[in-house]
Amino acid sequence: MANAGGGPAGEGEWLKVAQLRALLVQAQEQDPRAKEVDNLTLRRFLRARDHNVDKAGAMLLKFLRWRAEAAPGGSVPEEAVRGELEQDKVYMGGVDRTGRPIIVGFLAKHYSANRDMAEFKSFVVYFFDKICARIPRGQEKFLAIMDLKGWGYANCDVRAYIAAIEIMQNYYPERLGKALMINVPFIFLKVWKTMIYPFIDANTRDKFVFVEDKSLRETLRREIDETQLPEFLGGKMPIIPLKDYAQQQPQPVCE
Repeated sequence: MANAGGGPAGEGEWLKVAQLRALLVQAQEQDPRAKEVDNLTLRRFLRARDHNVDKAGAMLLKFLRWRAEAAPGGSVPEEAVRGELEQDKVYMGGVDRTGRPIIVGFLAKHYSANRDMAEFKSFVVYFFDKICARIPRGQEKFLAIMDLKGWGYANCDVRAYIAAIEIMQNYYPERLGKALMINVPFIFLKVWKTMIYPFIDANTRDKFVFVEDKSLRETLRREIDETQLPEFLGGKMPIIPLKDYAQQQPQPVCE
């Protein structure tokens, strides 16, 4: 059976998928949308719950209820998150060496005093949907680069950080491949360890990699080819502000 971190599914894992499918058939009266969920999505929810069928089923049904409220039209409209988009704190990049699309976040552009929590949560759904829509066939995850250069007390927003992480791990399970945390100030590390880390589940914690400044170049080039590495990190790939990222076609639901 494949491990919780991902990889090819074995016969045992597909058996678990079939068991979860049977469980959802019984739950269709509770939520008819359950029958529309594909097998790859079922597998991600299983992996997020260590292949416990009952827990994965409960998680998936909770996701379906949440999604209907978070994106009632199937996606979050741009006008609902325009204030967040105008801050230019999230960008689209290229792909890493395994083909995972790259999303870049600049945490020093986020200010807690200017944050509306409802809009911020919608923004999190918006950018997760956008990056997941870029994941190619045969791949299930994305890579995040979180740049904390210039981050200070005015940027510290523990409530928002926890909200974003909870949305990701509860409703987009097994989508994050790795988050490279770069240019991290010491004070952020203290905030992370004492106030944020306890809210991250076991299957997600190891995906956050704090990169030391002295090994930044080596780490980035191990993960990303120079042609795909963002220009601001010494590569050749320009990054695109999320507000300018044109993708006019309706976005698929990204669990």
